[in-house]
Amino acid sequence: MRLDKYLCDALGATRKEATIIIRSGDVTVNDEVKKSGSVKVTDDCVVEWQGRTIPKPGPRYFMLFKPDGFVCSHEDSSNQTAFALLDEVKIDALHFAGRLDVDTTGLVLITDDGQWSHRITSPKRKCEKTYRVWLVDPIGEDYAEKLAEGVELRNEKEPTLPAKLEIVNADENELLLTITEGKYHQVKRMFAALGNKVEHLHRERIGAIELDYSLEPGEYRSLTEEEIASVWN
Repeated sequence: MRLDKYLCDALGATRKEATIIIRSGDVTVNDEVKKSGSVKVTDDCVVEWQGRTIPKPGPRYFMLFKPDGFVCSHEDSSNQTAFALLDEVKIDALHFAGRLDVDTTGLVLITDDGQWSHRITSPKRKCEKTYRVWLVDPIGEDYAEKLAEGVELRNEKEPTLPAKLEIVNADENELLLTITEGKYHQVKRMFAALGNKVEHLHRERIGAIELDYSLEPGEYRSLTEEEIASVWN
């Protein structure tokens, strides 16, 4: 692929804009400055513009370790947006494949592939999500049974779908909860229905994709081919 075509596809630029960018001398291919749009770019090439790597044209898939205090939206008048944590071009084209509340931490998936994210968020798919939960009060002996049966939430016509509870540390009121829905504030509302309150909530898994704990809160990485493909299975 020609360099100018590469920049058009990767940046959403016009051919004229791509030409101006290249002639500025700010574009490198494999660390060499290139000023001609006719330069050939192969899959092995690393293209950078003003020191920032320009991703290969095509869908993008990331996992983010979302910290507390960030919202999963492009704009918010009260809180920082999690998109501010990404050093990527064409940020506006990206969206969250399943959001987290501002005070919930953990795994967030980000992409510009609408069909891929729909496989995660569509209620018909019943994609599993696992959360690590810390409760204010002790874990009730009947919680696992009640959650497996489904609980009634306020302003909902149907009870929740069966959920799986696994106690991690009873002394710390710490547990893992796996659900297959994505209702508003669902986990917090489920435990409120049981007479308890969530103190902290942290998402560890979406489908077969698990949070990479080599990431620090606020860091992100591209998904592997295997992680991307797992959503289609």
